[in-house]
Amino acid sequence: MRYLGLDLGTHRLGVSLSTLDMAVPLMSIEHENNYDYLIDEIRKLVESKNIDMVVLGLPKNMNNSLGNKGIDAIEFGDRIKKEIGVDVVMQDERLSTVSATNMLIDRDMRREKRKDVVDNIAATIILQCYLDRRKNER
Repeated sequence: MRYLGLDLGTHRLGVSLSTLDMAVPLMSIEHENNYDYLIDEIRKLVESKNIDMVVLGLPKNMNNSLGNKGIDAIEFGDRIKKEIGVDVVMQDERLSTVSATNMLIDRDMRREKRKDVVDNIAATIILQCYLDRRKNER
């Protein structure tokens, strides 16, 4: 099964791809809240990469409640499923961007470069968490 991992940010969508049981960063897509554009770009990726399922990060508050960004992510996931026709699973993404940022800081990446890659690293963390959870459930 092929998975596409997504981290929906305010300005960028981080994208990762599964290869066997491992997630790898693919790209970031600038969108500036143009979700119609994002749906078209995701459709192209789903078709060209033969994606079976999308794993979309679900931002939750630390107390496990949903805020506006969480609700937006759920609505975006519903839209992907309806308009592209691929299954979507929501994956808790708490601290994925923080983890991605810390990983890049540990590698001495400058702030200007970090903002270009942090979203697709976060998408990779989200997808890898889902893959690991699936593997542990078997």
